[in-house]
Amino acid sequence: MKDRKTVWSGVKNPLAQKHLRSVKKGDRIFYYHTGDERSVVGIARALGDAYPDPGDKAGKASVVDVGPVKALPRPVTLAEIKADAAFKDFALVRISRLSVMPVSDAEWARIEKMSGAAGG
Repeated sequence: MKDRKTVWSGVKNPLAQKHLRSVKKGDRIFYYHTGDERSVVGIARALGDAYPDPGDKAGKASVVDVGPVKALPRPVTLAEIKADAAFKDFALVRISRLSVMPVSDAEWARIEKMSGAAGG
């Protein structure tokens, strides 16, 4: 994320929208690359609370302004996460196509540690 701010939009799944609507200013967010890469690559922060998507005529979708914090020292792949028993109940393992999901403090710390991040 080269910009200092971007709008997290385009979330269509109803469950992902529910999670997106619960984002509050200051929340930490893992940046996950989809497609062939499928890995957690960085950390972002919510710059404000979720708000109604101005582009959604139906008025059901929400968006969040996010800003970059840092890249992880090493990407953590979905395969690595799935191979770790500590993540057996993690939404990314159970519903890997879901674009927005909560991450527990323990899951967060484990992913940071797997990336080689200090303090993780």
